[in-house]
Amino acid sequence: MLSFNILWLSFAALFAFVVLRGAMRQFERRQQLLQRIHSQGRQSVDSLAGEFGVSVQTLRGDIRHLADKGLVLRRQGEVLPFPEQENIGYDQRQIVNVAGKRQIAARAASLVQDHQALFLGTGTTVEQLADALSDKQGLHIMTNNLHALIKLCQLKCELVVAGGRVRRRDQDVIGGDAWRFFQRYRADVGIVSVGGMDSYGQLYDYNDDEVMAREALLAHAGYRVLVLDKTKFDLPLRCAAGQLGDYDAVVTDVPLPDKLRSPLAAQGVRFLG
Repeated sequence: MLSFNILWLSFAALFAFVVLRGAMRQFERRQQLLQRIHSQGRQSVDSLAGEFGVSVQTLRGDIRHLADKGLVLRRQGEVLPFPEQENIGYDQRQIVNVAGKRQIAARAASLVQDHQALFLGTGTTVEQLADALSDKQGLHIMTNNLHALIKLCQLKCELVVAGGRVRRRDQDVIGGDAWRFFQRYRADVGIVSVGGMDSYGQLYDYNDDEVMAREALLAHAGYRVLVLDKTKFDLPLRCAAGQLGDYDAVVTDVPLPDKLRSPLAAQGVRFLG
């Protein structure tokens, strides 16, 4: 009887050790997963399962746990950081979906004619447009995007830059300074991006300062173009920033769902992507 008790206690101790070890591995994996999502943005569940060496079912359990705590968002086979007040850093965004942003830039550039006045807003997708405009002649460009400014200086164009308080992390000018800048001019074409879009075509951004600057730009642009890459889809944020129907053209790297395109196309909105 004593031998049986000793054997049972040994088995119970081993079982407890295995359970504890598994729980520790699960905790460490979830911490690493959270760090990965927040540092690199939207991720595929299938690819993450492969990288972490677990089944898709196990990884979905991890993501469900993190989502229940308000740390991440689940979106149809993908996971993304829970929207915060501020976007991820500019340098991080520059390396996300570069090929898609270049496609968008080339398509948006086709909407610009020689000798037009052009507003360019903030963001990495708009920055890519600077390269795509290299074959245009006689452009008059006005922008609050200081990253794009570096590339725009290589073009043969007249260039005007917003002055005021610089948001150092993103190297742009937003808020009241940008609002006053765009109020002073009129452009033939205004090209902007936003922080995100939900499944109903409502647009969003991270803060009111970005929304304020964009509203002034669009109010003084004759033809309004929205550039939006796929990482912005199904991404509702804190601040409402209009809707797809506010634009004359919407340029994407992958087609928008037909439920969004069809009604707006009937109203004259042009879709490229």
